[in-house]
Amino acid sequence: MPDPYYRSLVWLDVRLGVLFAVGVPLVLLVWSVARRQPALIRLMGLYWKVSSLLLIALLLLVDQRPSGYPLLVLAPLLILVSLWFWVDLNEELADMPPWRPLPLTVRIWRWSLSGLALFSAGLAITALPCMASPPGLAFCQAWLEAPRGLNNAVDKVFDFVFGADWNPGVAAFLGYLALVAYGVGLLQWLLVRLPRQGRVAGEF
Repeated sequence: MPDPYYRSLVWLDVRLGVLFAVGVPLVLLVWSVARRQPALIRLMGLYWKVSSLLLIALLLLVDQRPSGYPLLVLAPLLILVSLWFWVDLNEELADMPPWRPLPLTVRIWRWSLSGLALFSAGLAITALPCMASPPGLAFCQAWLEAPRGLNNAVDKVFDFVFGADWNPGVAAFLGYLALVAYGVGLLQWLLVRLPRQGRVAGEF
C-alpha cells in the first residue's frame, strides 16, 4: 500500500479513536453520573480502567520503544472484551427502556467502538514489523506522529504549570511504570477475582 494511503488510514484510526474512545465515553460517564445510573457508571469505569492501556502505548511510542507496538494491538482487543464481558451489566442495560436517550446512546457507542476496536487491532498488526525495523522508516513514522503530537502538547502544559521539561525519556519511564501496574492489576483480576466472581462486574 502506498505510504500516503497508509498514513491516512493511521490518522483515520487516530481521529476515530479520539472521538469514540475518548470524547464519547467522557460524555457518557458524566451523563450516567447526572442520571444516577449505577450500571452505566460501573461500565464506564471499567472501560476507562481497561482503555488506559492505549495511553501507556502512546507514552512508550513517544520514545520509540518497540514494546508500544504490540500494546496497540492488545489494547483495542481488551477494550472490546470489557464492553461485552459482564453478564450483570449486560442484563441491566438490556432491562433499560431502549428508547431512552442514555441507554440508546450507550448501545450505539458499544457497537460503534466494537467495530473500531477490530479495525484498530487489525491495522496495528501491520505495525508489528516496526519492533525490529529502524524507527526512521516512513512506514513506522506514521505510527509515531500522533504520540509525538500528544507529547508536544503535554510538554507545553508541563512547562507552563511546573516550569520544567517533559521529554520522551520521562514519558517512556512513566509508561513502563504504568505498564507494570496495569499488568499487576490484570493478573490479580485473572487469578483472584475472575475465578471467584466469574463474569460479574459487581463493584469491580
